[in-house]
Parts: sequence; structure tokens; C-alpha cells
Amino acid sequence: MDSFAGKVALVTGAASGIGRSTALMFGTRGAKTVVADIAVSGGEETRSMIAQAGGEAIFVKADVAEPSEVEALVQATMTAFGRLDCAFNNAGTGGAWAKLADYTEEAWDQVIGLNLKGVWLCMKYEIKQMLAQRQGSIVNTASVAGLVGFKAGPAYVASKHGVVGLTKAAALDYASVGIRVNAVCPGVIHTPMIDPFLEVHPEMGAEYASMHPLKRLGEAEEIAEAVMWLSSDAASFVTGHCMAVDGGLTAH
Repeated sequence: MDSFAGKVALVTGAASGIGRSTALMFGTRGAKTVVADIAVSGGEETRSMIAQAGGEAIFVKADVAEPSEVEALVQATMTAFGRLDCAFNNAGTGGAWAKLADYTEEAWDQVIGLNLKGVWLCMKYEIKQMLAQRQGSIVNTASVAGLVGFKAGPAYVASKHGVVGLTKAAALDYASVGIRVNAVCPGVIHTPMIDPFLEVHPEMGAEYASMHPLKRLGEAEEIAEAVMWLSSDAASFVTGHCMAVDGGLTAH
């Protein structure tokens, strides 16, 4: 299935979890793939996995909260492959969990800087390149926490609501020039970000599963499939959409 043959895809937060699964799908479906992450060993492993599956990929170390590193990431993409067709801005963090009045300024700045400013910076430099091509597709990782509220996560919930708004604003700004901007809003997904917590608090696995009408956690590959569709020509009339992939959680 080479639905992305001839295209170039950039995936941030691609060292593990949803980012890795999505990078692998891009790579095995024909796209030349740029694997980006601050975690070098995991990022290189993702790149190697794509290569072993017969795809073409490079790894670029990048902190998406740093403007110069994001600019260099997009430039590295152009140097390696000459264009940018699809971008999946997925890098993010859960950050600290505490009630609003107990939240520290340092923890707030870290979460907002990575989850919201990082997405803005990625789009800023990706769109500059896509404007030159007069086409492109961007998908951002938001969350069900960008659609509804959750206790004890003020920075995370605020950042993901911000990603939803930023996605819609960018979609309207660039629809007329052939650039589509959408987001995925995952429910609770089995990833390395949540697995260590579940190891310490195994009872929370059942509680998280019960939040979803489908009564289970999602898998990274299920989010990746949604990203594939939103990035593909099959979704050519879709922009400004924030797609819940959440086992029915937000249908309550």
C-alpha cells in the first residue's frame, strides 16, 4: 500500500508511542520520512525500523520548544528530500498533575512550551515551506483533554484546548492556498508515556478503560491510522477538523 509514494512526511515525537507508529506507517506506505525527537536512541531506532521495513528515513534531533531547532528541522527535511508534504506535530508531554492552585509556574511553562508553543513553532516553519509548494497537510496531536475538561491537569488541558484552537485558526488562514490543517484527539492510549504510571498504579488501568464506552484503552496504531487518513488525498475536503479517536469517551 504505497498511498504516500513520492511524498515527504515529518513526524515529531517519533521516538516512541503514537509518533513512532505514525512514522512507521508513513515509511511503509511510501513516504520519505523525517523522524524527529529529542530522544536520540529512540529516534534512531524508529528510523532503523523504517529502513528495515524497506522505507527511507532520516532522524533529526530537535526540541520543538526551541525556535532555532524547529527551523533547523524543517531545513534538514528540505536538504534531505527537497520538499515537505505531510507534517504530524505530535511531540508533547503530560507534565505534572496537580490542582490549579497547587500547580507551579515552572511546570506550567514546561507543558505550555512543549504542547502549545511547540505545535505553533512547528506549523510556523512547516507552513513557510508549504506556501512555497502551494500544498501540504498538517495534523496536530491534541487530546480528548482538548475537547473536555479533566481534574488536576490545568496545564495539559489548557495546552490541548489551545492546540484545537490553533488548528482551526491555521486551517482558516491557509485553506485558500492548498494547505490543510487538522488534529487528532486521542483518548487514553497504551504508550510509554502512560505505561510507567500503570505499572505503579495497575488499578488505574481498569479505571481508564471504563472511561471509554468501548471499555478499553486505545492503541498507538489506531491513532496512526487516523493521522494517515487526515494526511491523505482521501481527506482532501477536510480541514479545521479535530477528530476524536477516543473509544466514545467524548460522546457522553
